[in-house]
Amino acid sequence: MKIGYARVSTLDQNPDMQRDELQKAGCEKVIVDQVSGTVANRPGLTEVKKLLREGDTLVVWRLDRLGRSLRDLIEWAQWLEENGVGLQSLHESINTSTPTGKLTFHLFGALAEFERNLIQERTRAGLAAARARGRKGGRRRVLDEDKRALAVDLYQQKKMPVWKICELMGISKPTLYSYVRESQMVVG
Repeated sequence: MKIGYARVSTLDQNPDMQRDELQKAGCEKVIVDQVSGTVANRPGLTEVKKLLREGDTLVVWRLDRLGRSLRDLIEWAQWLEENGVGLQSLHESINTSTPTGKLTFHLFGALAEFERNLIQERTRAGLAAARARGRKGGRRRVLDEDKRALAVDLYQQKKMPVWKICELMGISKPTLYSYVRESQMVVG
């Protein structure tokens, strides 16, 4: 039996296109999640795991609907293989029930990991080069040193609500609290 899994990230998005493609691919059941892929607990995926039996195939429109990271996808592929379940991705034309499909899936995974490692390497090299030229990372400060000191002083006096200090200084609450923590670290 083919069981389809569709996912959209927000309630504003419509899963109908994915559902239609999965039904065209022969899925007898289609389970839909309306939740971000970064969320670990997805009720639809939990239901899919309960439904899948040896000999079944899990069908997804795209691999990124199943997992956002290579680790997620590999864990799913291992679980599916251990349970005798195939994986088919319509968009990437992958079907792990065939030797070629398994190879293709692993090649896609290896290439994605390679790309991520290259991006990390370039980022580290760029940061090192910037530091060598005397640049510091992070955002530029919204307030100069005197205004930061004034904001911290107003906060510590407790004569003005936090929202008012933030409004007056044109900063957010987290920024104010960050300035307060910094001043405590300098003093302490």
